Amino acid sequence: MAVLPILRWPDPRLATVCAPAVLCDDLNRLAADMLDTMYAAPGRGLAAPQVGVLLRIFVMDVGWKDGNPMPEVVVNPEILWSSPELAEGPEGCLSIPGITTQIIRPRSVTMRWTMLDGTLREETLAGFAAICAQHEYDHLDGIVTFHRLSPEARALAEAEFAG
Repeated sequence: MAVLPILRWPDPRLATVCAPAVLCDDLNRLAADMLDTMYAAPGRGLAAPQVGVLLRIFVMDVGWKDGNPMPEVVVNPEILWSSPELAEGPEGCLSIPGITTQIIRPRSVTMRWTMLDGTLREETLAGFAAICAQHEYDHLDGIVTFHRLSPEARALAEAEFAG
């Protein structure tokens, strides 16, 4: 497979709402390339718009850095439920390298998606898996971590990123 170039903010493709993905051989190749790219980065999640493909697909593996690989390919996800309990924590982004911001998100979510074999999967994610999935899901809607910050915090983070 291939390691793809990762777009950096403020590339306009990162602010674009993605189209639904259609299962096909090209999508299977894209998913494999995205996993290779994510691991090489090294990250725990990567959405298609981060590699310039404006389709609703992301990959994630929240356990590989701890020696427990669990790669997931998530096609056309929907968030069906979000917990009312929120958590604030540090988030980095492969498209905004070197910047970590404090983001508030629901502690858990129920997500439904299509797997590459066409199987529909629904799962309630909690902890880091929920945070990672929500982060990547945001990318599919053209949202990056900067968009989740207060205007003051965003201005500081963008200034730090600009150097």
